[in-house]
Amino acid sequence: MDRMAWLPGLATLLDYRRSWLANDLVAGLVLTAILVPVGMGYAEASGLPAINGLYATILPLVAYAVFGPSRIMVLGPDSTMAAVIAALIVPLSAGDPAHAVALAGALALLSGACSLLIGFARLGLVADLLSKPIRIGFLNAIALTVLTGQLPKVFGFSVKGDALPDKAVGLIEGIAAGHTHRVALAIGAGSLAFILLLKRHRPRWPGILLAVVLATLVSGLFDLSGRTGLPVLGALPQGLPEFRVPVVSMAEILRLLPGALIISLLSFADTSVLSRALAQRGGYAVSQNQEMIALGAANIASGLFQGFSISGSASRTPVAEAAGARTQLTGLIGALAIALLLVLAPTLLQSLPSAVLGAVVIAACLSFADLRGMAELYRLRRVEFGLSLISFLGVAFVGVIEGIFIAIALALLVLVWNTWHPHSAILARVDGAKGYHDISRHPEGRQVPGLVLFRWDAPLFFANAELFREQILGAVSAAPTPTRWVVVAADAITDVDITGADVLVRLQGELDERGMALHFAGLKGPVKDRLRHYGTLDRIGQDIFSPTVGSAVHLYRSRHNVDWKDWDEV
Repeated sequence: MDRMAWLPGLATLLDYRRSWLANDLVAGLVLTAILVPVGMGYAEASGLPAINGLYATILPLVAYAVFGPSRIMVLGPDSTMAAVIAALIVPLSAGDPAHAVALAGALALLSGACSLLIGFARLGLVADLLSKPIRIGFLNAIALTVLTGQLPKVFGFSVKGDALPDKAVGLIEGIAAGHTHRVALAIGAGSLAFILLLKRHRPRWPGILLAVVLATLVSGLFDLSGRTGLPVLGALPQGLPEFRVPVVSMAEILRLLPGALIISLLSFADTSVLSRALAQRGGYAVSQNQEMIALGAANIASGLFQGFSISGSASRTPVAEAAGARTQLTGLIGALAIALLLVLAPTLLQSLPSAVLGAVVIAACLSFADLRGMAELYRLRRVEFGLSLISFLGVAFVGVIEGIFIAIALALLVLVWNTWHPHSAILARVDGAKGYHDISRHPEGRQVPGLVLFRWDAPLFFANAELFREQILGAVSAAPTPTRWVVVAADAITDVDITGADVLVRLQGELDERGMALHFAGLKGPVKDRLRHYGTLDRIGQDIFSPTVGSAVHLYRSRHNVDWKDWDEV
């Protein structure tokens, strides 16, 4: 493989056109104005100091610019990841900020390693385990968890507790005890309303940036921190993030590992959908496995430079796109601008009220909460609504990682159950309609005398093979005329395992004892090859296959004199 295939971002930069520079430069500067407050807000929502949100922005942007297949994807801290990270690291850190940073870095390294492993093994499809119902329930639970955790910040006080119920109780008790800081509440609630109103009525205006700038100016000019005790961000540490391998125990690594896998799958699921949409609009192709590799590289870079787990951003990427971004140089300019901020102006945002950062995170949570999606699932399919509800309740009240694993396990159980008990049908001819149709849906249909047409809509394997046999024998017993042939409409039988093959041999013997023949219609070549490899065809027959149900019916009629007139023969 061409070495540049592993470095698609670098290949694009090496072929860079001068005409793109102005667009990328403007887009990078516009993007920076969003990256800074959002990165700091998501860091605090993750249980980390705000500065680490900027560290987790700089290096991932650089890594993705080299390894990423999408030309304008923006990576960085993500609101959906914040609750997952906090749920994993806050209990282990025991209130030690330095250890929380180390744990977050280790988690980023682990999730990056999982992404690399999945990407190099070309197993990107494993992200499909996070089905739409599971993701909707997860996102709604995350939105509720993060919102509950950020509201105390808007009210101007802090609460203890890691779980959602503890946070909710702490919020209510804090308000009841009169801990609300009126100035913080006014600024925080006002900023949230301002951001949401601009998003609704002036979506092209940078609401987050304007809220941050205005609140910082008001706070600084009136010295609200000194005069009223308003909690503010304070000066950021000066300088660039240092290379630092996180130091954590093996026991902590084992505790973090399941969460790292979930983060890897969640970030890929988010990023791949966005990446494909961008590629379609831009007229180029992206490799989903390369997307996993790029995510892995970006997370590892973040973990080694005091950052935390990151993902593709569905809110910041459109900002870059709308600003005219053409390549990943946009992200590099954003990374450079943040680096210059840390080196040259670390006190620029020292008067930014903490309540505003809480408002920024809450606005993001409200944007991805999908109550309408859950209502739609309830209307369309109750089983999938149940999976979504279990995902929501598990993530919200049991634990983020535990809730997701419970929902995935139940989804797999439903999949196995559906395959274990697949749909089957007795087929009949319906006057005026082509083909053969389920007689339970078309009771007016006519069955060919002496012929049972049985359709099986699943692979034939150990869990359902006996049910297959029983249903065929039941169809024979219920047939309106004595049966001569049983034809299995096998288009949906994509595989037959050894147990299934043994059941076919047994079924053929039982039918043969009753003077009946077993035939198949539409069985795919690879499945016949497998049966031939098992030696099954030597026992049930080599000449029992027809390409279609119609041809099988014609073959039956050519060998048996039956009183039957098809509607198209009249």
